[in-house]
Parts: sequence; C-alpha cells; structure tokens
Amino acid sequence: MCTFASCLKNMKHVFYILVVSCLLLSCSDFQKTLKSEDAAAKFNLGTELFDAGKYNKAFRLFEQILPKYRGKPQAEKLTFMHAKCSYELGDYYIASYHFDNFVDIYPNSEKAEEAAFLSAKGHYYNSPVYSKEQKETIEAIEKLQLFLNSYPNSQYLAEANSLVKELDFKLERKSFEIAKQYDLIRDYKASIKSFNNFLLEFPGTSLKEKALFYRFDAAYNLAILSIDSLKEQRIKDALGYYNNLITAYPNTEFLVDSERMREELQQELNTLTTKS
Repeated sequence: MCTFASCLKNMKHVFYILVVSCLLLSCSDFQKTLKSEDAAAKFNLGTELFDAGKYNKAFRLFEQILPKYRGKPQAEKLTFMHAKCSYELGDYYIASYHFDNFVDIYPNSEKAEEAAFLSAKGHYYNSPVYSKEQKETIEAIEKLQLFLNSYPNSQYLAEANSLVKELDFKLERKSFEIAKQYDLIRDYKASIKSFNNFLLEFPGTSLKEKALFYRFDAAYNLAILSIDSLKEQRIKDALGYYNNLITAYPNTEFLVDSERMREELQQELNTLTTKS
C-alpha cells in the first residue's frame, strides 16, 4: 500500500525528472539553433531568451544574425536587444558603443531615449574609484549632461541627475584628497594652493568646512615653521584663513583645534612685534 510519504517522494522524483528533461531539451534546442543557418529561428529563440533574462545565450544568437537583418523591419528591435545584452552582461564599453549606434540609426525610435540613457549610464559604471585617474568620470558626466540636454523631460531625469551628482562628488573628493595629502606630507604651500583651487572649483561642496580647516592647518604649520623674516606675513595669512573658517562655520567641528592654533599664532605675532 502506498503511504502519503512514499507518494510524495515519488512525486518529487517525477518532478525532478521533468525539470531536468526540460533543461536538457532547452539546452539541446539552443545548441541546435545556434549551429543552424536559420536566421529567423535564431531571432525568435534569441528574443525568448532575452525576455527570460538569459542575456548570454541571447547575445550569442544575436551576434550571428545582426548583419543579416540590416535594413529589415526587425533590425531596430534586434539592434536594441543586442546592445541591451552587452549592458546586462556588464560589458559597458561595448554596450555604450552599440547604444550610441542605435540612437544614430534610429533617432525616432520609441527606444531611442532609453538607449541614450543606458549608453550614458554605461559610462557611469566605467567610472573608477575616486583615488584613481578620473578620465572616465569626466566622460560619464559629459555623456549624462548630453543626455539631459537632449531629453530635458525624460522619465530618467531624476536618476540621471542623481548619477551626475554622485560623479561630481567623486571629482570633489579626488581634488580634496590631493590637497589634504600635501598637508600630510608637509608640503604646506602646495596644500594651501590646492585647497584654494578646490574651493574655487567647487564652491558648493559638502567638504567646504573640512577644506577651510585643513587650509588653515596648512597655513598654521607653514607660519610656525617659517624663519622670522617670513613668519609675520605668514601668520597674518593663517589668521585670515582662520577667520574664513569661523565666519562660515562659527560652531565648526574643528573649533577646539582652531582656537588653540589661533592663540598660538597670535602669541607668535605678539612676540615678533615686541622684538621689532
């Protein structure tokens, strides 16, 4: 007599066999279609695989038939899917290239806006961490800005602006860390100059408070370590940077250190004035 447990076990076994059979049949169909000369079959199966999110297999089929469909009604859909496969597979350089081609060939397509956005977003993904060379970051910002100019009412407007903001901050962080690094290696003149350039280039930066403090810190160290003939003017310069910080941020997180440094600078200045 068949118990419930044994029946359930048998059902699971049958289900497993069916699943494996379907997978094997699916793989067999793909390999058969891949090796065939039937472009229509490759287009249809590739579209099914694309819709199912199986981009690697779809891409392999689309690669074979793309030249054969040039000038045909299906070419627009095929060209977009081909580019989207590269994008979903993480090959952003190639994807952006193909999306750009799609927009050039089909500027009036209902997919043109999406293609232009995904091309720009591909450049965003190619942007490296802030500590590396930022050539790709600048290119990504330019690409996204071009998209925003071309599609000012785009459904992707908010996301594109968010990506630009993120990339802009990466450039800010890069510039800030370079200036701070000069301070750490005690090249105080270079640090002050770099922070001045940073504040001019990024006036609305969220790193402004830190930049103002580290500029003051560099000027403080430069003044304290200077010979007497240079010290007076450098102390005055440093106190000017202190005033910039306190005026902008009266309750700065660096208040304790800033006040200590200001007092020391003022004492040095008073000593110099007494000597003269």
